[in-house]
Amino acid sequence: MDFMIMMPLGPQLERIWGITPQEFGLLVAAYTFSAGIIGLLGSFFMDRFDRKYSLLFLYAGFLLGTFACALSDSYEMLLVARCATGSFGGLLGATVLSIVGDLTPLEKRSETMGTIMAAFSAASVFGVPFGLFLANQFGWQAPFLFLGLVGLPILAFNIKMVPNVTGHLNHLPQNPLTLLSGMFSDRNQVTAHIFIVLLMLGQFSVITFIAPYMVSNVGFTEGELSYIYLVGGFCTLFSAPIFGRWADQFGQLRFFTAVTLLSLIPLWIITHLPQMNLYIVLVITSVMFILISGRIIPAMTMITSSVKPERRGGFMSVNSAIQQLGAGVASYVAGLIVVKTASGAYQDYELVGYLAITASLVAILIARKMRAVS
Repeated sequence: MDFMIMMPLGPQLERIWGITPQEFGLLVAAYTFSAGIIGLLGSFFMDRFDRKYSLLFLYAGFLLGTFACALSDSYEMLLVARCATGSFGGLLGATVLSIVGDLTPLEKRSETMGTIMAAFSAASVFGVPFGLFLANQFGWQAPFLFLGLVGLPILAFNIKMVPNVTGHLNHLPQNPLTLLSGMFSDRNQVTAHIFIVLLMLGQFSVITFIAPYMVSNVGFTEGELSYIYLVGGFCTLFSAPIFGRWADQFGQLRFFTAVTLLSLIPLWIITHLPQMNLYIVLVITSVMFILISGRIIPAMTMITSSVKPERRGGFMSVNSAIQQLGAGVASYVAGLIVVKTASGAYQDYELVGYLAITASLVAILIARKMRAVS
């Protein structure tokens, strides 16, 4: 939710601070770039601790970064705060996925991933619309303050409910450099890293500028932007667990291929939209969210299964880092491609769509080269 709320705030931030699409793209990418860099460093020590304690430490730092965003009063301060938040957020995501991989058998892993994706959808259903409401009523800082306050009881919940995860400590490598060198000499793990970069290019390049494009080109008001995330998130709240079960039933690779091919249709349509009826646009964006979340479920299952449990924490830290860097590159490249005209309209968004489609097709080919080892 913390990551998602930044993108719909684009029109408001551009208006308040007079920033360009490129500067806004950097603001979105700052979170992912810092998450990527710290994630690479995290690969050296993530498998050396109980995953529960890692989770608690990272989540506490994540909340502090979110409060720093709420206190920012300039573009530069917000940029630094987003970097700080991303530094904790990237490792936090890797830790969650490592816990899932350690505690869930392979034959049920996609279903578990589907449940996690449903949690992301729940954040869209409630968090993004409510965050936009707070931003419109009290200023753009209000959503970050709200997130920080809501996160405090969740931290307490994690302390009480999350089990200790220590089984991987029995296989701790003596030298952390061994993990990194072994990772990049393992063809299967390298393939997984390339795969996640292509997935990020295939979606975040388009998602980053959905909100500004809808306002400037399609005719949405800033208040109506919340409907995109409300309806799309509500749909994926139900579709994600179902897609997870289907991926387990039909096979992750087969299901990923089918859903990815279907997702190319709304990706193309959205990046070519003229001014049109609000309800038609909501159908198109909702289908895109359903299919994008649907393809990431088997994708993450394949990635977490491409490495043995005793190496999973460090591997997922690196993979999460590469994922964040890939998302950051996608957002920044999209900002370089998209041009805002004197009239306020956005041009060349369709080129971003072609980039996403190409990356998605290549991801299908790369996915066929990965093999499950756990």
